[in-house]
Amino acid sequence: MKKIGVSQKAIIFNRKGEILTIRRSETAPSNPGKWDFPGGDLDFGEDAMEGIIREIKEETGLDVGDLRPFDVESHINKEGDFWVTIAYIAKAISDKVILSCEHDEFRWLTAADFLKLGSSDKLRRFVGNWATHWWCV
Repeated sequence: MKKIGVSQKAIIFNRKGEILTIRRSETAPSNPGKWDFPGGDLDFGEDAMEGIIREIKEETGLDVGDLRPFDVESHINKEGDFWVTIAYIAKAISDKVILSCEHDEFRWLTAADFLKLGSSDKLRRFVGNWATHWWCV
């Protein structure tokens, strides 16, 4: 039976307007070594906003404010499963990042610098859409 899944990602800004990117560890189950944003799969029955706040805290140790959805993407993966990803923007309340074991490095970057890193097409799309339509969010 094919699966339907919902994942979430957050573009988190610091006081300088830079975005947080985190690198997936080499032992990560998907996209090892790729640059990522905090987020993950929504648990069955979980409130979407509570889920992204949970994932941000688990993966970065950060508390955030002004959390808002701004984009959504859907696709069928190579296994034939249908995935929907909700993208959020948020402001970091503090700047002390504590990474989980899923990630091994973090950087605060401009959107242009993020686009130069190795990351997924989906995340590049989110950054591009945010950068193009920043006044809408």
